[in-house]
Amino acid sequence: MSVWPSIRGRWKQGWKDSTRGSLQQPQEDYEALRDRCLKDHCLFEDSSFPATQSSIGSGPLLQKLPPHLQWRRPPELHSNPQFYSAKAKRMDLCQGVVGDCWFLAALHALTLHQDILSRVVPLNQSFTENYAGIFQFWFWHFGKWVPVVIDDRLPVNEAGQLVFVSSTYKNLFWGALLEKAYAKLSGSYEDLQCGQVSEAFVDFTGGVTMTINLVEDPSNLWDVLTQTTYSRTLIGCQTRIGERVQENGLVDGHAYTLTGIRKVTCKYGPEYLVKLRNPWGKVEWQGDWSDSSRKWELLSPKEKLLLLRKDNDGEFWMSLQDFKAHFVLLVICKLTPGLLSFEVGQKWMYTMQEGRWEKGSTAGGRMKSSWQNTFWKNPQFLLSIWRPEEGRQSLRTCSLLVSLLQKPRHRCRNPKSRLAIGFYVFRVSKHYNDRRKLPAEFFWANAPLSWPEVFLKEKEVNQELWLEPGTYLIVPCASEAHQESEFLLRLFSRKHILYELGNNSRVVYSKEIVEQNEEQNEFFTKFFAKYPEINAIQLQKILNRMTWSSLGSKQPFFSFDACQGILALLDLNASGTVSIQEFRSLWKQLMLYQEVFHKQDSSRSGLLDWVQLQAAVMEAGIVLGDDVCQLMLLRYGGPRLQIDFVSFVHLMLRAVNMENVFQNLTQDGKGIYLQKPEWLMMTLYS
Repeated sequence: MSVWPSIRGRWKQGWKDSTRGSLQQPQEDYEALRDRCLKDHCLFEDSSFPATQSSIGSGPLLQKLPPHLQWRRPPELHSNPQFYSAKAKRMDLCQGVVGDCWFLAALHALTLHQDILSRVVPLNQSFTENYAGIFQFWFWHFGKWVPVVIDDRLPVNEAGQLVFVSSTYKNLFWGALLEKAYAKLSGSYEDLQCGQVSEAFVDFTGGVTMTINLVEDPSNLWDVLTQTTYSRTLIGCQTRIGERVQENGLVDGHAYTLTGIRKVTCKYGPEYLVKLRNPWGKVEWQGDWSDSSRKWELLSPKEKLLLLRKDNDGEFWMSLQDFKAHFVLLVICKLTPGLLSFEVGQKWMYTMQEGRWEKGSTAGGRMKSSWQNTFWKNPQFLLSIWRPEEGRQSLRTCSLLVSLLQKPRHRCRNPKSRLAIGFYVFRVSKHYNDRRKLPAEFFWANAPLSWPEVFLKEKEVNQELWLEPGTYLIVPCASEAHQESEFLLRLFSRKHILYELGNNSRVVYSKEIVEQNEEQNEFFTKFFAKYPEINAIQLQKILNRMTWSSLGSKQPFFSFDACQGILALLDLNASGTVSIQEFRSLWKQLMLYQEVFHKQDSSRSGLLDWVQLQAAVMEAGIVLGDDVCQLMLLRYGGPRLQIDFVSFVHLMLRAVNMENVFQNLTQDGKGIYLQKPEWLMMTLYS
């Protein structure tokens, strides 16, 4: 146990009375509690989520716990504990005894986007500077970003090993602490048992999820994956219901993260591959394109070296055909609504409105054919929608995304207590300007344009609709009358106005959002439609066409030689060109390199010196020793031993490639053996 004294946290505001069926997130003042601990030379103890069985729960999870469970802080578990490290590989987390693979699958997708991860996980926290045993995380909780404060006492067994989420790097603890914060938000660790990837996606981002049923064998699945992985999305998937590990290595009823896609060139033609990760950190697919598959011999030596990694780390490749055969759901979380319909270069209006189904007044239930139908009593929202670039008279259809979320009715996250929810959409006369709710007679005489085929007991249900410009009525409801809950209605369209009808009728104001890099996305889409494979000249045109917003006035110029060098590093099948999938991977790396270069270029000279280069390389996830870093300045820098952005990009791409090759070939982390053709391929062509 720690020899430090402790201070117990107190709620500034408790939970709201649960008799109203509403949940109010309590608030703790992180900075005040931390400063108090530092002043009193003590470590924080969270009395609202104590280091006791009450925080774990009282259900089946208790049966999975080791005997003599203890709670320990990271400094008691490791001599050099770290909160987070950019040097570590992204996929470093492994699931514990809690059945929260859905949470881990979403979290692994989150790590692919550093900016989104840092919104949830403040990365400046540590066990050294201002350490007081207190940490803070942020979650999107029903329309608002809320902080969750915890202490760093974690459940361990007698050997000091973490019982729940752990890292393959034994001194990293950000994943375990984030899981604890999410358990606190949900009620307990027990409340994380069983869930949907989509639920965690929403809590991590506030984005909108779209679920594709793979059983229906969508013919455009590769196009969907190409569009989504090219943009800012998080992607998860799920296998068929069951409780066993199949002979092919897949786990029944299990959530996975989709971490990448790749079109490869085999001797017999193209093959479409997807890359997945098991949150367990082990147990992998054993079929075609698995680590031990002979299919890899069909690729060029370079492509095989850079894609195949023979580690039992839970990450593996499989063909798109096998993916559709063995997985049932694909969950895509979009951070910008236009990407749901793959439209680019547009502005969107976003509206969010809270509502309530209340017994005796607004809990009307679904539409029924009987005279006792109370459907009209549900909350009603009047929507006017049109295309802004063509005015109100345009007859072209408009894209509308409707998302309905229900709030939890109890203190703890309990999917079983959720209502089955959905929403109806009706067409209304454009001349309707009354602010009173439409009466029962309206619904007798008008059929809905859209209605729920099935009412789902999910946290969120959503649908994308294509509607003609005009006036519509949206009616969110539960499947049965007299069921109480609060809900959140979110709308996205090019342009709309929303009114809530009723006694307290009011305009629901919208805000405008703009898709990030909209002009660039539009350019990429058109360019690759014309050139599915691009050479060095076309790559140069693309890179010099882009606006590098973080670099200010020091806009880079990519020479033809530089583009030839970049293309050689990307060209896995040695064709002299790169595909849209290969370019997409490059573009994500360039966005990261732009940010770290700008951060270290404090003088805004457009150049980095030795100290700045070492810091930038480390922040981008590569560790170079002092001697190697100096050699890189001699190789890639100018006469004054300073490096510009284009040379920095070339250096980073080569460093990443060489590190991947080493990791793929080494058996013990100490060395590798290359045959002569492989050595010549890596040293001469790249």
